[in-house]
Amino acid sequence: MADPSDEAKVIEQLYEFGERLNGAKDKSQHVEDYRSIIDAAKSENDKARQLAAQLIPRFFKFFPELSESAIDSHLDLCEAEELGVSVQAIRGLPLFCKDTPEHLSKIIDILVQLLTAEENVERDAVHKALLSLLRQDVKAALTALFKHLESVDEPSTDENLRERTLCFIRDKVFPLKAEVLKPQEQMERHITDLIKRSLQDVTGAEFKMFMDFLKSLSIFGEKAPVERVQELIEIIEAQADLDAQFNVSDEDHIDRLISCLFMALPFFVRGASNSKFLNYLNKHILPIFDKLPEERKIDLLKNLAESSPYTTPQDSRQILPSVVELLKKYMPRRKSEETNFTYVECLLYTFHHLAHKAPNATNSLCGYKIVTGQPSDRLGEDFSEYYKDFNERLSSVEDLARATIKKLTQGMADHNKAMAAAESDEAKASIKAQRQNATTGLRTCNNILAMTQPLHSKSPSFMGDKRINLSWKDATKPLAPSTTTAAGGKRPVDGPSNNASKRGRGADGLKNQLVNRAFQGLSYGGRSGRGRGGDSGGRGRGRGYR
Repeated sequence: MADPSDEAKVIEQLYEFGERLNGAKDKSQHVEDYRSIIDAAKSENDKARQLAAQLIPRFFKFFPELSESAIDSHLDLCEAEELGVSVQAIRGLPLFCKDTPEHLSKIIDILVQLLTAEENVERDAVHKALLSLLRQDVKAALTALFKHLESVDEPSTDENLRERTLCFIRDKVFPLKAEVLKPQEQMERHITDLIKRSLQDVTGAEFKMFMDFLKSLSIFGEKAPVERVQELIEIIEAQADLDAQFNVSDEDHIDRLISCLFMALPFFVRGASNSKFLNYLNKHILPIFDKLPEERKIDLLKNLAESSPYTTPQDSRQILPSVVELLKKYMPRRKSEETNFTYVECLLYTFHHLAHKAPNATNSLCGYKIVTGQPSDRLGEDFSEYYKDFNERLSSVEDLARATIKKLTQGMADHNKAMAAAESDEAKASIKAQRQNATTGLRTCNNILAMTQPLHSKSPSFMGDKRINLSWKDATKPLAPSTTTAAGGKRPVDGPSNNASKRGRGADGLKNQLVNRAFQGLSYGGRSGRGRGGDSGGRGRGRGYR
């Protein structure tokens, strides 16, 4: 056991070294005093080590020749088993950079390693130290922090470290953006560039987190020019791997593609181009639509429908053939055949918006007679068989929709009776869900009728506005009540909004199940795909999107 008097003597000497250095005008003349303080870090006396943890960073800047040994010794103190020593050492780390900023990157690296500390008090000290350095030099500190997220080749043993770093950035750095990102435009640009380099190897949840943060920056705000919004689209396009050759067996790529398309929708509204996404879908995905996993088909069609109003005339002309081909597939010629009403709703909505941009392209696809005065009208050719076929399919799907509306409306009356008779909360909740399923089904079928009726004319007018409120989206404004008609008259008011309609990452799981159940048991019902929400938790591009 160490002699208490010897321990007291060591501490007394440390105080003497500190006082002498503190009072000296030319501190470089007392290099041995500072060297002795560094050596005290190896003491077995915890109080002496704790005092050394205070003194080493305080006089660090005066002895550049001892910088390496000073930092190494201080790092040993940071890893001390005695909590009082390690916490004191961690708190002192930012002082190494106060007057010698060239050490900031190294100190950040040390603190990042300490993010995995098990004790809360230690982690709290690490967080405060990192934030202190962030305020001291935000650009250098961010660069050093993000360096730990960029590598795609880190061994699996570093995964916990990367996760802690990511959590620190998300929970501590991002909320302080207004305070630390100054000058604003310059630093927002810097952190954007850092984030871009960090997206090589992220899960779906991580990518969404980064994109949500980027959207919150002023440089990408509502008043940002289209070029800035397009930059966000390009980030999403890169994550979707739109330059990769498509492989239908690569379900991760399919999930990522659909999720990224959904994430891009708000930016299409703001004027960014959806050309690359839609051309990729047209070239690789729509031709093999039937081979896609069943649960992802509906997500794809919904996202395609929501993208269609923002498509250019040139892209519309290119994509229309694929959409018409799918429409013909899911609009049967005979009402005895099954169909998928949600597919038809999506495809009709897409068709209207694309055809509105390139109306005469439908002449050779559907047999219409739309005159624009361009050679592409192809009015001299006979496409009457196409018109007859398309018209028959429209009539058939209308008959199916009307029959389904009748059954769903009858079912609603049954639900009301069952609700009045229900006694338990569980039974009432089940009936309420069934009633809402039926409401969703009615919205889908009535949308179909509203979109098919204008298409019977040989020179139809295509809907290029938002008059149709897609069945999975909440109504944008209240509508006057109306009654359902069996003959496809006025569209009834959209049913009550469904909380499940709020989707995440291109997955619309619960909502799709609602629509599916609404159509189950009907003689003309089809299957509606079911999205899968959540994240797989695996790291790597394409993982965590299902």
